[in-house]
Amino acid sequence: MTYKNIIDKHHHKLQNITNISRKEVEILISYILQKDITYIHKNYDKFCICQEKIIELIHKRATAYPIEYITNIASFYSEQFFVQEGVLIPRPETELLIDEAITTLQNISNPKVLEIGCGSGVVSIVLAKKVKNISITATDISDTAIKTTKINITKHKQTKNIKVLKSNLFENVPQQKFDMVISNPPYIKNDIKLHKSLSFEPNIALYGGKKGDELLKKIIKEFFLLDVRYLVCEIGHDQKDELRRYFKNFSIKYLKFYKDYAHFDRGFVLERL
Repeated sequence: MTYKNIIDKHHHKLQNITNISRKEVEILISYILQKDITYIHKNYDKFCICQEKIIELIHKRATAYPIEYITNIASFYSEQFFVQEGVLIPRPETELLIDEAITTLQNISNPKVLEIGCGSGVVSIVLAKKVKNISITATDISDTAIKTTKINITKHKQTKNIKVLKSNLFENVPQQKFDMVISNPPYIKNDIKLHKSLSFEPNIALYGGKKGDELLKKIIKEFFLLDVRYLVCEIGHDQKDELRRYFKNFSIKYLKFYKDYAHFDRGFVLERL
């Protein structure tokens, strides 16, 4: 069989889990051959030298197992990052979290940022690339996340700008001056049944408690115990009103909620008094 034959014959097996089934088969072929997609297109009519392996991965992907875990690659903010089982796969909505942080930091010289829950490290790495003279401490409670973040920091040549630290929220964070805390914490209710594809991702990075906002509120509360000016967080689409009520317990100079690409509430930027 040629590569085209393989794609034509097997892409339908992925149609229930993705609307780009042909492209995903191409991605899997590209991954196996360690060639780019252009190579696949130029060699459509060549004999397929890895048919069994391709079919094996198509069947695996057909279970809704994330293609990012198969290829160990996630695209985010026009960059490619290493991901693996045990870390959350970065979503496009989190690019907006970074955009809000960049806008907030633009008038601060040599900003110092603390990220709570760095996962694969994408937020800290993009910030390090986009914000001049930034210094970042990236933390996570997960050993797999810490390892993955370090791999990506090295891959993207940001070892001078980012320090990685294992910590449960603020627990092991050294006492130093930060200008901003940024976080994309778990914020889904514990009893919510997620799409099958999400079942392969770590629960610790998804579920935020019985109501979903417990971890968010803990981050907010502990933030106000520190000498930090800004807090930027991603939130669940239905948590804005409850958080707005919760913020009444604190002295706040500025509060902005922002929406995602689907116009759902997705995060906030806060400046303390």
